[in-house]
Amino acid sequence: MKAITIEKPGGLDRLKLVDMDAPGDPAKGEIRVKLHASSLNYHDYAVAAGGIPTADGRIPMSDGAGVVEAVGEGGDEFAVGDHVVSCFFPPWLDGGPTIADFSSTPGDGIDGYAREAVVTPASWFTKAPDGWSHEEGATITTAGLTAWRALVVDGGLKAGDTVLALGTGGVSIYALQIAKAMGARVAITSSSDEKLEKAKALGADFTVNYQRDEKWGSAVAEWSGGGVDHVIEVGGPVTLKQSIRACRVGGHIALIGILTGRSGEVPTMLLMAKQIQLLGLIVGSRKHQLDFVDALNATGIKPVIDKTFPLAEIADAFAYEEAGKHFGKICLEM
Repeated sequence: MKAITIEKPGGLDRLKLVDMDAPGDPAKGEIRVKLHASSLNYHDYAVAAGGIPTADGRIPMSDGAGVVEAVGEGGDEFAVGDHVVSCFFPPWLDGGPTIADFSSTPGDGIDGYAREAVVTPASWFTKAPDGWSHEEGATITTAGLTAWRALVVDGGLKAGDTVLALGTGGVSIYALQIAKAMGARVAITSSSDEKLEKAKALGADFTVNYQRDEKWGSAVAEWSGGGVDHVIEVGGPVTLKQSIRACRVGGHIALIGILTGRSGEVPTMLLMAKQIQLLGLIVGSRKHQLDFVDALNATGIKPVIDKTFPLAEIADAFAYEEAGKHFGKICLEM
């Protein structure tokens, strides 16, 4: 079968298309999945580009979607022909967070889904939403579940709330769609007026171009009548101060990305004064994903896919992501 591997020390020019043996029959408690799609995330890019060191020959990509080809003995959750989606933290089945690294994450600590087939424990996958394409399903594992957990599981989102999503990448666009489906009002930022117009078409109630308005946090606070209830913070140290300004007293900020760097100054006095709950989180558990899939079936939300690349063109896909051209998700097809 075809697969992609990363040669040390990493870099987009070290992504290699290789032939390897296809997996055999699944053992007890396992399933064999014919993979059809994956989707790109910043974490995948960091691994591929060498920013996050990994083993020589690692197969990248944390997101995988496909069809169950075979079910091992004792398996009753899945049947041959089921459309399935991978889980980001395979050992984290339920309950509160127990994992503080990526040693068990496909595409980082273990081999991922940039290949044509895989045999894994059945619990490493969930069913996909009804009627979704494989490309759509592949967006759930990381981006979709992160937005769901940030807003609903840990944020307690309810109808009438206000939400700020930073940027127009996969997590933020999912957050926009989830929030609108649940009756919230949403503000969104971008440096591109064209992307802001696309966000409006998806239901965004307020948009701000952060390149033209450096005090975008104050603009969002004014729009929301004193500050939003929830912030999806993907930037990290450079954007956090404005996110705090945008958030209401006693509001909730989900820190889910560090696009502007791994460390920096945190305006602790402002954070304390506004009594804001700042929560760092990374994706979620299998139970979170099961609940999210149920919600997607109930609401009819469909992800926004900007562009899909063949597996062999994975370096071009990451270069496209690196350039920041996308609105929503970038996918790979096998």
